Amino acid sequence: MENNNSRRDFIKVASLGSLGLTLGNLGVSAKSYGNILGANDRVRVAAIGVNGRGFGMAKNFAKQAGCEVSHICDVDANAMAKTITAVDEVQRKKPKGVKDFRTILDSKSVDAVYMATPDHWHAPGAIMACQAGKHVYVEKPCSHNPYEGELLVEAARKYNRVVQMGNQRRSWPKIIECVQELNAGIIGRAYFAKGWYTNNRQPIGIGKPAPVPAHLDYELWQGPAPRQPYQDNIIHYNWHWFWNWGTGEALNNGTHEVDVMRWGLGVEYPTRVTSAGGRYAYQDDWQTPDTQVISFDFPGNVSMEWEGRSCNSYPIENSGRGAIFYGEKGTIVTTGDNGYTVYDKMNKVVKEVKDEVTTNTLDPAGPGDRLDAFHINNFLESVRNGTRPSGDIEIGHKSVLLCQLGNIAQRTGRTLHCDQQNGHIIGDKEVMALWRREYEPGWEPKIV
Repeated sequence: MENNNSRRDFIKVASLGSLGLTLGNLGVSAKSYGNILGANDRVRVAAIGVNGRGFGMAKNFAKQAGCEVSHICDVDANAMAKTITAVDEVQRKKPKGVKDFRTILDSKSVDAVYMATPDHWHAPGAIMACQAGKHVYVEKPCSHNPYEGELLVEAARKYNRVVQMGNQRRSWPKIIECVQELNAGIIGRAYFAKGWYTNNRQPIGIGKPAPVPAHLDYELWQGPAPRQPYQDNIIHYNWHWFWNWGTGEALNNGTHEVDVMRWGLGVEYPTRVTSAGGRYAYQDDWQTPDTQVISFDFPGNVSMEWEGRSCNSYPIENSGRGAIFYGEKGTIVTTGDNGYTVYDKMNKVVKEVKDEVTTNTLDPAGPGDRLDAFHINNFLESVRNGTRPSGDIEIGHKSVLLCQLGNIAQRTGRTLHCDQQNGHIIGDKEVMALWRREYEPGWEPKIV
């Protein structure tokens, strides 16, 4: 079973995030404060994959006290150059640009890597980094398939590395407080949770074969994935909706709410998983569901459900994302930000906890530097102290696995029954074949 953050850990996380923000307000740079801390406290990070969320997160790492972004790695030369300039402006020290991150894994000037590549690279790249002795902050989902997730957990433990997934709500102070309230019984026994994500994504059309742009190394971009010809509607974002590289909305966004629900309910592996939905809104190359409802049953009469609507943004609880916990004595509502509301049995508000800053919960770049800083600093402190982070990879894998099981149920049209020891699908060898993927020969992830 997982250990929830203690009150002491919560105070440390909150204090670290506040420290980084206060220093910024005072005009003290991360670099100058890092010198005050001393070289032994400074964590040097290589940012890998910086075209989208990685761009903002690379800058955010550079802002944190005692952290230096030493390398920017990307297969897109334009994205790499843009991020090098942006990070240089933050930390006043220009990071080195590298196309193939594997070339810096043996460098003694890198302590940790931040990985924001496409999904198919997450686990293979993180495993390589662990084997090279680097700590890893890997964005969600931590793996493209369940097999990779198990392998990454094994790598983190074998090589004794700090590996944290980007399930940043695990470090948000008021969400930590919300889960503590749930555990203390503020709504009695919580027995059902519902999470959701909505958006108005547009069609991606029918892709046409096209020359690979001169600034992009498409061969390296594909990496572990079986080779497919380049076409004009895949890179940089639409790969999310192709099974060869992406994992659909369930893992692209659903991971966050599923993780919060699993955390709040105190559950691990499900007994049964079903999924309904499909590509309903448009007829194009999009392969993963744009409309999906995944249901999970757990031991002890507990269940949860996640609803994804990629192409219809009508909100629930006036928010495009969130999670609701239903209990014997009331309800708790979170709407994707750092806050929550408690209702009694008669739906009367008994407690409302709001963050001082409004969050754009649907921003694809993330919830903003302030909230991301809590998780970043939790990771950095874990690296310095050799402790498990709030979003430890074993925690992340279990939540990602739930979404992956939902996709497997969706793709096969079957009800999945799962082993309570590891989440494996039982009684259906044909479906279990989707537990892992095929790899480009020579690129198979492995523990050595």
